[in-house]
Amino acid sequence: MLEDWESLIAEMRKGSVRALARLITRIENRESGWMDAMQMIYSMTGKARVIGITGAPGSGKSTLTDRLARELFNRGFKIGIIAVDPSSPFSGGALLGDRLRMKEVSTLHDVFIRSMATRGALGGLNLSARDVVKILDAFGKDVILIETVGVGQDEIEVVKTADMVLVVCVPGMGDGIQAIKAGIMEIADIFIVNKADLDGTDQVVADIRAMLDLSADEISSQTPVLKTIASTGEGVVDLVTMMLVNFEAGRIRVSWSEERAKEEILSLLEKEISRNLQGRWARNGNLTEAVKQVIAHERDPYSIVQEMMMPLLQFNYSDR
Repeated sequence: MLEDWESLIAEMRKGSVRALARLITRIENRESGWMDAMQMIYSMTGKARVIGITGAPGSGKSTLTDRLARELFNRGFKIGIIAVDPSSPFSGGALLGDRLRMKEVSTLHDVFIRSMATRGALGGLNLSARDVVKILDAFGKDVILIETVGVGQDEIEVVKTADMVLVVCVPGMGDGIQAIKAGIMEIADIFIVNKADLDGTDQVVADIRAMLDLSADEISSQTPVLKTIASTGEGVVDLVTMMLVNFEAGRIRVSWSEERAKEEILSLLEKEISRNLQGRWARNGNLTEAVKQVIAHERDPYSIVQEMMMPLLQFNYSDR
């Protein structure tokens, strides 16, 4: 099995797009040996720049991502795009409409687009999205764009993956401050007011700058605010230039590196423990029996979880 992964990775490294797509699918599906494969891939990563593009639904993120990819391609960069769409809470499937909105850029040489579903991830990104970033990095992409699903103020998971975050706002969504406040306001490296041909654009820009001026963080107070019209490409050249200047000047999220690594380790651990336990309980029937007992109020879910966790825990009573 390991030889199979090694062969697929070798083909991917030679530039096979087909091998790249197959590798991503197998990693997403968590096929046997996927962690061994990611261990091999990890040593090949660290060169790509990762840019997160987030903001409220309807702000034009897909169109802007398309324009950014074209401009970066024109400047000689190899581009990877991860377009995240919301998944159904019932079937788990997704429309993957972002891919449909980027038909033109997907035909460009050295541009690879992968559509992904959130799979219930509340922050807009599921864990396998980080793995796909690493695979695209190992494939040789220079810049990886992650367009998030756009769930609003709480969508800050992208900051744990991206080197730079673009927060896209748009006029005409009511109170501009209300639309961009809280956590999402704090993660932006560049603010973009898209659809700048609409009424109210200057007010949104003024609102953002006013909030930045009130920030106690000196770096946040200097966050650029740019205007774009993604549908025509207006402002995109200046945006890409500013992004590249920031990268060259080292103005990226290096301060997040330790926290990101720690969070990734703990997230992987939590997910794998959960996945393995669920698989074991499903096989031995314990989970089905536990569900029946909880429904019948014969037992509570807390004691059941404690009981099921006991084999995994080694208590050090001297620390109590």
